[in-house]
Amino acid sequence: MKYFIGLVLAVLLAVAPAFAQAPKGWKMHMDHSTDASDPDASGANKFTVSGSGLHAVNPMAAVYWNPENTMTGNYTLKGAFKLIKSSGHDEYYGLVFGGSGLEGAAQSYIYFMITDDGTYLIKRRDGSSTQGISQKTPNSAIKKPDASGTATNTLEVRVKADKIDFAVNGMVVTSLPKTGAAAKTDGIYGIRINHQLDVQIDGFSASKM
Repeated sequence: MKYFIGLVLAVLLAVAPAFAQAPKGWKMHMDHSTDASDPDASGANKFTVSGSGLHAVNPMAAVYWNPENTMTGNYTLKGAFKLIKSSGHDEYYGLVFGGSGLEGAAQSYIYFMITDDGTYLIKRRDGSSTQGISQKTPNSAIKKPDASGTATNTLEVRVKADKIDFAVNGMVVTSLPKTGAAAKTDGIYGIRINHQLDVQIDGFSASKM
């Protein structure tokens, strides 16, 4: 009996640090792949604290956010994304802002993301549908993976009164008016990582302009 209790305690102590590493207050909404030629990987998503940043290992695409993280008016949102492992399918990862209802079927947000081939993408999601704001576009400011398969890019969204600037590594790659699909920028901000990616996120923050 003592051996059994000791074994249970040992197991609990072994797994406790893993749970303790989950970022406090953060939530996750996963999106299943519907593309038979590009399915989700096996296993569960892992989103943990890593050093002073965050680490996402994503068999399945997901949005990560803390409900307390909201911004309105003019603000700047940024984060440094280090691609550690990619599926080779040019899956996107980056920033989410202007979000609401992220836990349910009525999820709504704008996302600004990049991928391996040096392109960025800006879209709006409402429920299960998406609307392109800026289609897949190449830009030299985006660092492509090196020989080891890694790349670090700092993404930044600068929301102003009448426009939004989107920057990568300090360079504005596009500026768009706050109209149509890009009109709603108040709300929750967070991170989106597509499936089959392993990404470290450092310096994730938002501040009023």
